[in-house]
Amino acid sequence: MALENIILELEKGIATIIINRPEKLNALNKATIQELHETLKLVDENPDIRVVIITGSGEKAFVAGADIAEFAHFSAEEGTELAAKGQQILFDFVENMKTPVIAAINGFALGGGLELAMACHFRIASDNAKMGLPETSLGVIPGYGGTQRLSQLIGKGRAMEMIMTAGMITAEDAYKAGLVNHVVPQADLFATYTTLANRIMKNSPTAISKAIEAVNANFTTGVNGFDVEIKNFGDCFATEDFKEGTTAFLEKRKAEFKGK
Repeated sequence: MALENIILELEKGIATIIINRPEKLNALNKATIQELHETLKLVDENPDIRVVIITGSGEKAFVAGADIAEFAHFSAEEGTELAAKGQQILFDFVENMKTPVIAAINGFALGGGLELAMACHFRIASDNAKMGLPETSLGVIPGYGGTQRLSQLIGKGRAMEMIMTAGMITAEDAYKAGLVNHVVPQADLFATYTTLANRIMKNSPTAISKAIEAVNANFTTGVNGFDVEIKNFGDCFATEDFKEGTTAFLEKRKAEFKGK
């Protein structure tokens, strides 16, 4: 698959996906969303990939939003289709991947960029990062899950304020609000997410995928998260990873998980 808008780097179980449209501050257009979907689908199906990192090229932006020129003249029907398809093939897809996905926010994460970061399983930000959902300043609302995920992550009141003011917050304020897990100097961003990825890779891939599913169930309408947790807990007992993990614990050695 030829990639025009993203760069894929594979090393020691980590897939790093770099959104590479620096002239547009890595803004998301239809082609980039499609490339991201196809690439993420491939890495999620690869048992050798244990962690995915999504970041932006350069030092200015993670993703500075959607490519406004692409939809400025859309009708209501076209706008609805844009949001529905984007959520399906990228934002919801990322959230429900069985492989852990970390957003490494290396600059501006605005609009669709913040929505992409929020769809990831957790977020790390460089200290120069700025985050916001400025859509109301354009006469529209967040359409890639922003109204839902932001309120889940930081609470209804803070989400309402960010969306209604269309303002940006700093990385430090994002950390205080619970929007990002860590804030580090930009020079330390790579080392930080690599360290976290290596810690994740020490654990069972099958258990992690079951945990992702169980946590997400709590935010899915009509689904009882406790029931999903009970089922997934039981399912783990039938895996080779469970046998290896418990045996290694009893034998006082490090487990060697195979993801089976």
